[in-house]
Order: sequence, then C-alpha cells, then structure tokens
Amino acid sequence: MAKILIVAEHERGRLKLATLAAAGFAARLIAPGGAPAAAGLSSFEILVLGENIGPVAEAARVWGAENVLVADHAALREPLADRYAQLVAEIARERGATLVVAAASTFSKDILPRAAALLDAGMLSDVIDARPEGDDFVFQRVQFAGNVIASVQLAGFPKVLTVRASAFASPPAGLQPSPVLAVPIDPARLPALAQFVARDEKAAARPDATEARVVVSGGRAFKNSADFERLVGGLADAIGAAVGSSRALVDAGITANSLQIGQTGKIVAPDLYLALGISGAIQHMAGMKDSKVLAAINKDVDAPIFEVADYGLVGDVYELVPQLIERLKKTG
Repeated sequence: MAKILIVAEHERGRLKLATLAAAGFAARLIAPGGAPAAAGLSSFEILVLGENIGPVAEAARVWGAENVLVADHAALREPLADRYAQLVAEIARERGATLVVAAASTFSKDILPRAAALLDAGMLSDVIDARPEGDDFVFQRVQFAGNVIASVQLAGFPKVLTVRASAFASPPAGLQPSPVLAVPIDPARLPALAQFVARDEKAAARPDATEARVVVSGGRAFKNSADFERLVGGLADAIGAAVGSSRALVDAGITANSLQIGQTGKIVAPDLYLALGISGAIQHMAGMKDSKVLAAINKDVDAPIFEVADYGLVGDVYELVPQLIERLKKTG
C-alpha cells in the first residue's frame, strides 16, 4: 500500500514541533482504521536525517508513524541540500512513498525542491488543506499574502509537498511506539559538490517564535536596537514569550532577519500574539493571522491592525510598554 514519507526537522537534538504538524496532515489523509484512502494511502513514515539523532528518533516514535526511519552518519551532520535531497529521493523510491511531506520552513525549502527534481515529481508549497477526489487529492495553498487560496491538483505520483504548520494540529500520541529502522548510508555515494563552512547564529535563551505559545513582536515604532531589546525583549522575558519583528525593522538593520514574521519571514500561530507598534500591513498579517488571540498597541487609532485585533490599546509603545512590564514584575 502507498505511504506518506515525512521528512523530520530537528535542531540541537530536539524534534521541531512543525514536524508534528506534518504528521497531523498525513494522519488526516489516511482513512480511519487503516482502510484505503485516496491514492491507496495506508500509513506514514517519518524520516530523520543527521548525526547522533537517537533522541530525535525516540521523540518521533509516539506520533503514529508506521516506522521511524533513521539515517545516522557523520556525513549528514549538517543539512547540506544536495546530500539530504538525494537521500530523501532514494528512500522515497525504496519505501514506495506516494507523498513526500515536510513542514514549510527554510530547511524544507532548501531540500525538498531538489528531491522533487530527482523524483521527477510535481511540488506544492504552503499547503493548508487537502481533500480526496477520486484516486487523487486536491490541495489548497495560500497565495498573495493569504488573500488568495488556490485549489491545485498535481498530476502523477509521487508528489512533494510542504505544509503550513499553523494549519494542522499534531496527531494524537500513539500508545504503541513506532519501530525504528536504520537506513544504511554509503558516504562515497553522497554528492560532494557543497561543503559546510560555518554557521552564524546567536545563542538564544528565548523560545523560537514558530513554536512558542506567546509571541511579542515589534514594528516601525521602535527607533533602534537598544529600544527594541529593552521594550519588546523586556516584555517577552517578563511573560516567557518569543520575540518577533516586522520587516521594516529588519530592513532598517534594527533587528535580525531571523526574527522577521510575515509573508517573507516566519509563519507563526501562537495562542497570543502581542503586536507592538505594528501597523498591520498585509505582508506582516500573512505571517501571524492564524494566532488565536491578537492584542495590539499602536498610537495611530486608524492603524489597520485594530480592524483585526481582539484587543487594542491606543498609545505610544515607549510609554505603555514600560508600564506593562513594571506591572507584570509586581504581579510576579
């Protein structure tokens, strides 16, 4: 029977929560009780690539996969796209995968298009829903900053997809852990056209915005990096939240690109999104519109963000945010 192959994403020995959204997407496509769904899908498998990834594989075992496939080798320590893509394509063929799926992220954007080319497969990105149609599927994906939802059908199999993590809930944790199957690796057969040189990243004590329950994000109202860290970072630290930024601050050099939320940045869906000094441009809203609760502070009473905010406060962030931080500190 046909299967779905999920390419897991992990960092520092921890399975990223976005992978669970991909597993939730796969579970939705498989008919209850294991009966054949569209395209004969019967199960999904999770593929973990890297070095010393035993803890990641162990974390993946409880999410209902038929098997957790582990490709563990020193040659896979860094996610070089040419090596990972070749392995994904080879394993997809060997396992009879009808769909190859990963969460939409910079990791999958680098690897899955190459794997699709090697598989001679059609590819869709940012899928937010799917429905069976005969022996195939119709997928929905967002376009134009979320203002258009396109219904798309890809010809032939296999198909390669990235799914928007905010659109799918994690599957229920299984009672029976999935078997772990080792995938043999021959490093001599791996491409060697690219070499890992270095990784530039800052050590972050705060959670990642894509996985946090609360995100505090700042916009054009902040004049410099020190003010952003003092106010946006200070409020985030007071409530244990992640930090985000609008593109305007990234373009101005005030915040790092890794903090950007929006159409060309990260896509987040926290329980609470605090927008400080953010006007509500559609490009930014595309990155956080699935937040359960949106609260905004802006001194412009006509700011578009107030049209969609659940809670709004009109005022200067330089005056209101320090008051909010101080009150939070007093209440503990």
